[in-house]
Amino acid sequence: MSKHERWNALLELLASAGRLEVEEAAARLDVSAATIRRDLDELAEQRLLVRTRGGALAHGVSYELPLRYKSGRHAAEKARIAAAAAELVAPGEVVGLNGGTTTTEVARALAVRFAGERADTGQPPVPAAPALTVVTNALNIAAELAVRPQIKLVTTGGVARPQTYELVGPLAAGVLGEVVLDTVVLGVDGVDPALGAMAHQEEEASISRLFAERAGRVVVVTDSSKLGRRAFARICGLEQVDLLVTDTGVDPGTAERLTEAGLRVHTV
Repeated sequence: MSKHERWNALLELLASAGRLEVEEAAARLDVSAATIRRDLDELAEQRLLVRTRGGALAHGVSYELPLRYKSGRHAAEKARIAAAAAELVAPGEVVGLNGGTTTTEVARALAVRFAGERADTGQPPVPAAPALTVVTNALNIAAELAVRPQIKLVTTGGVARPQTYELVGPLAAGVLGEVVLDTVVLGVDGVDPALGAMAHQEEEASISRLFAERAGRVVVVTDSSKLGRRAFARICGLEQVDLLVTDTGVDPGTAERLTEAGLRVHTV
């Protein structure tokens, strides 16, 4: 197991339990206690946990893994979900993307799908309508799409959150208040049949809510592990969501409750 894999596993254990003992972690990961101590010390230096005598504590009550440590979870499922979501988008549409690992995969799938829409002829550039317009508040998504000439990229302003690379606050809200979206693809931290789509952080939920309000169609993308779960802040009710795209690992009972709540569920 590489250091990155150990760190990811340690942060996952800490996220679920809130605290972690060195000996327990060593047994779970099948490595020495000395290795775990070094890992916890290095993670503490990055302010990803609080080091204690004999172990570590999570930061705060609602612990959130930084995006770079979540990207490897359910990777195959997210790739299938992203491909299905990208197929829903028609050429010329204006698409909103909030931050997250699944929406990052959607951005990549859109870039691949529309890659041939505006081929380079070797002639002087001629003004032409973009194959797609993407509006995002996610810095990592913007960085990937900025080099795609066939995609018109619009980013919001705002204050960057280091955990998810999302821009939040009044500046982000101001830009979203001035645009109209055909489709928004939302990544979420939980989908509850009664409360709707949810996020861990209230500022991110607020911006995602604005995305939904500005869109003609709202598509939620998430792997099945987040279905039936609640998070701290509500984005919107299920009545505002036109489609949920998830993987086939969804619990049948959860899928039935979401369908009964009026949500269209598409599994891939």
